[in-house]
Amino acid sequence: MNANISRLYDNLLQLAASSQTLGINLIRVTILIVFIWIGGLKFQNYEAEGIVPFVANSPFMSFFYTQKAPEYKNYKLKEGEFDAAKHEWHVRNNTYGFSHGLGILIMAIGVLVFLGIFSARIGLAGAILAVIMTVGTLSFLVTTPEVWVPDLGSGEAGFPLLSGAGRLVVKDTVILAGALVALSDSARRILRKRNADGIQNR
Repeated sequence: MNANISRLYDNLLQLAASSQTLGINLIRVTILIVFIWIGGLKFQNYEAEGIVPFVANSPFMSFFYTQKAPEYKNYKLKEGEFDAAKHEWHVRNNTYGFSHGLGILIMAIGVLVFLGIFSARIGLAGAILAVIMTVGTLSFLVTTPEVWVPDLGSGEAGFPLLSGAGRLVVKDTVILAGALVALSDSARRILRKRNADGIQNR
């Protein structure tokens, strides 16, 4: 009985060990799904309006907007809400134009990461861009006040209490880890091919 259990355990270990490539490619597929979905949403006004606090407070992206923080606080819209005056402010602010460009970039990165299944070099480029993008997103934890629960009298406010916006940001740690795994795999495949070509040319 013990021998059968031990054999089954060994077989499960072998199966798990052999699934590494499948797991890495599934990471690429999930990054594709998330990036295509999130990038596509950037063409919706409610999503473009929702990212304004992040962009307006970022030292790396705020120049894409014409209005300076914290003016945006007077023009916030709830998801699904429409206000003509606030909408016009967002038009002037380049809220929608920037969001569309960002959406295209996000979707392109997702496609490049996915193509790493077939081409290590393309996958390497996509993974590098995904790492840069997620690090940029995580920087919002430092630059954007709205990621933390505001002090409204309950006594529950500030670090480490993430608001809804903050909880959306911190999940990028998982995407960053996945992008680093894809990056490592692409680099390893490139080096392995280079070494194999070197041996053949000797």
